[in-house]
Amino acid sequence: MSLGKLDRRQRAQSARVLVVDDEADIRELLDLTLARMGLAADCAATVAEARQLLARQPYRLCLTDMRLPDGAGLDVVRLIGECYGETPVAVITAFGSAENAVAALKAGAFDYLAKPVALEQLRTLIKSALNLPQAGGVPESAQNLSAPAERLIGKSPAIDHVREMIAKVARSQAPVYVSGESGCGKELAARLIHAQSARRAALFVPVNCGAIPENLMESEFFGYRKGAFTGADADRDGFFQAASGGTLFLDEVADLPLAMQVKLLRAIQEKRVRKVGCTAEEPVDVRIVSATHRKLKECVDAGSFRQDLYYRLNVIELKMPALRDCREDIPLLAEGALARICGANSGQSKRLSPDAIRALCDYSFPGNVRELENILERAIALSSGNVVVPDDLQLTEATMAGSGGRDGETLDETLDDTLNRFERRIIVEALAKEGFNRTAAARLLGVTFRSLRYRIERLGIGA
Repeated sequence: MSLGKLDRRQRAQSARVLVVDDEADIRELLDLTLARMGLAADCAATVAEARQLLARQPYRLCLTDMRLPDGAGLDVVRLIGECYGETPVAVITAFGSAENAVAALKAGAFDYLAKPVALEQLRTLIKSALNLPQAGGVPESAQNLSAPAERLIGKSPAIDHVREMIAKVARSQAPVYVSGESGCGKELAARLIHAQSARRAALFVPVNCGAIPENLMESEFFGYRKGAFTGADADRDGFFQAASGGTLFLDEVADLPLAMQVKLLRAIQEKRVRKVGCTAEEPVDVRIVSATHRKLKECVDAGSFRQDLYYRLNVIELKMPALRDCREDIPLLAEGALARICGANSGQSKRLSPDAIRALCDYSFPGNVRELENILERAIALSSGNVVVPDDLQLTEATMAGSGGRDGETLDETLDDTLNRFERRIIVEALAKEGFNRTAAARLLGVTFRSLRYRIERLGIGA
């Protein structure tokens, strides 16, 4: 029995892939590759034909060329994104056409391939796409993130938005730039993106770009061959090879020197690296997530960061909120951090007094969640009993949110500002006490639900 006849029956029951390309030989290559992977393929030569096939049945993946007779691959990406959102789309671009690849990723493409298509990269891409959770399902690895340090704690609108963004970007292979102040949880967000992605079974490799000596950067990132330099007594893989099939997290990416930025850009665009001391390049399959506490666009304007690399890394931006912008989450975060720290310190049992919680809610937290954890560690060491009180926290007046004058000092805020500050604190405390149930919090405060909602919006609580 021929391979074609055998496959036809088996593939009828398999996951289906839509191939869109006007070149018959490319369609045949993709169809044959999919057949050898046990997958069924439907082929279209135009956007119109693709539209008809999509209307007939669902697909687990779409592979589309960027140039089509009646449109562009971006039209297919947008069509599927708007009408068939669960189907990942990968685009096939001309070799070295970074602009097209970035445009496709920004439009919602799962990934891209450069012509001529490398079969190894094609198979890797297909496996990653088919490994995505279906119909909004959460991967088991994400469900099992039970430790507070591995979860995004909070119920504020700002944190809910971050969770939604993480779930969306996890379904893509596009580079993600996580922005935000120091200590606001950028690495946690990167780890959650990895845990909810098709790459979750492979490694998450975090790299602090500011901690690597400049003369070692190339060998650390790309590896080296034995004898490449003094001390290279064996072949060694770099960060890219270590993260193969997984996620490479570049923290403090703004600290990379310009010379290294050029090499990083090429590795990301071409998906290939060359070890130090080696003449041949090798393919790499990593997803890049980057972060820095600095404003990367300002670094570009100042000339310390390459504009082309900035646009290559910042395909999707995930903004992490400062802790002061989601104050209603402070009680939850504080209690979780306190329990975690006590557990690490021989199972101590401590709790925060109501006054300590109020003091934390009034604090501005310039160091965000990391500072909160440091404050609590110090408070546990200083507290004499089982209850942490405000004095144990050692918060400075200069950084108390909205702190005014005391005992004869001149007030530096208006009456309205003072009243708003106290009203905000009372509402946040009521929300925290009632588990952020607004109906119950309104009942506790003696106001209607509509009145509480108006006050929350006016005071920007959780905005």
